[in-house]
Amino acid sequence: MTFTKKSANTVPITDTVFKVVLKAREDKKKNGDAVIDATLGALFDEDGKFVTLKTVFRHYDEISPEVKGAYAADFTGNPGYREEVYRWVSGPADLSLAHSVIASPGGSGSVSSCFDAFLDPGETIILPEIGWVSYQLMAMQYHLKVRNYELFENDKFAINSLKEAVRDVMKTQDRVVLVLNDPCHNPTGYSLSYEEWQELVLFLNEVSEQVPVILVDDIAYIDYSYNLQNSRNYMSCFNAFTDNVMAVIAFSCSKSLTSYGLRCGASIVLAQKEEDVREAEIVLEKTARSIWSNIPNAAMENFAWVVTEAKEPYLEEKEKYINLLKQRSDIFLAEAKACALPIYPYKEGFFITVIVDDNKRVERIHEELMRRHIYTVTVNKGIRVAICSLPIRKVTGLAKKIKEVLDTTE
Repeated sequence: MTFTKKSANTVPITDTVFKVVLKAREDKKKNGDAVIDATLGALFDEDGKFVTLKTVFRHYDEISPEVKGAYAADFTGNPGYREEVYRWVSGPADLSLAHSVIASPGGSGSVSSCFDAFLDPGETIILPEIGWVSYQLMAMQYHLKVRNYELFENDKFAINSLKEAVRDVMKTQDRVVLVLNDPCHNPTGYSLSYEEWQELVLFLNEVSEQVPVILVDDIAYIDYSYNLQNSRNYMSCFNAFTDNVMAVIAFSCSKSLTSYGLRCGASIVLAQKEEDVREAEIVLEKTARSIWSNIPNAAMENFAWVVTEAKEPYLEEKEKYINLLKQRSDIFLAEAKACALPIYPYKEGFFITVIVDDNKRVERIHEELMRRHIYTVTVNKGIRVAICSLPIRKVTGLAKKIKEVLDTTE
């Protein structure tokens, strides 16, 4: 006898991040500064303090309790917020597509709602084989099958593997839904080039002659691109979509505004025809109303204020941390090259991932690193290093320490 539904998956969640975070925290109580904690995907400064951007929270603190406590104007999000999200996300891309914005609880709420909106139970979603582990959990919750594509081929995006995955899926179902996490991919730090995006769009258009295609682009880390001014340029490729291709961009305020706990994000739906956007919007609206009902009112109001009234000071403050991330990554990459530590091709972002092809070996390496007071996160075929959370003094020499563990762990 069971109280939960028959189809429920009752295997407990094993969160690879927070479990290790707790271990690192306990170790720091005993061994203090000797511990290297490269676990959390959040920004920390050089003193090891969690970064909260002053331009964001100074104004948030000034918002009245009445605004903070109030319902949002609509379960799809406040109108001003929705407008500013579209303007902020599309930037200089000059999109000519029909569009709509639906507020969500963070980027995860956006991605999850897409899994539910576009596929029926038993159908297949296409995911990167190296990626955010919660994609797999979301697929499981909606009773979806998963077809993975390889992420890299000769240090470039493995477009041929993605094409193969899409062609396989379209043989068995009447639509294709695929997920990319770009730019600043979690966990590798890869970003597709404009040319790679052009090739992908051409392929999706070709596929769309037979079945509808929905591209979910998770841009959680976009506002920490090292080439921020041009970070949205690739979206102009979407203007070439056929009538049978749709994109949903999953946006998160968590990283952009260092406000992880406020749970504020959005789905930006893009397609050639207004009626297609409206249909997707209706389905996503119903998800919003039935699951979370309301996004924090003050979080939306604050975002709209920051990106309009305080845009330049905000960008200037954030730029200091982008430069800090680049300093950290430059050190790690140079030292990894010097000691021949194998890493996936990194361009920008919060994470760098060490290549370990055998997942059983990944676990052994991870355990040995922890024994040496080095805390990282295991991912499929690799060890994720969160440079976002490490001061420069702890980044320095880390690649060599990891390489020593790789060399001595079979």
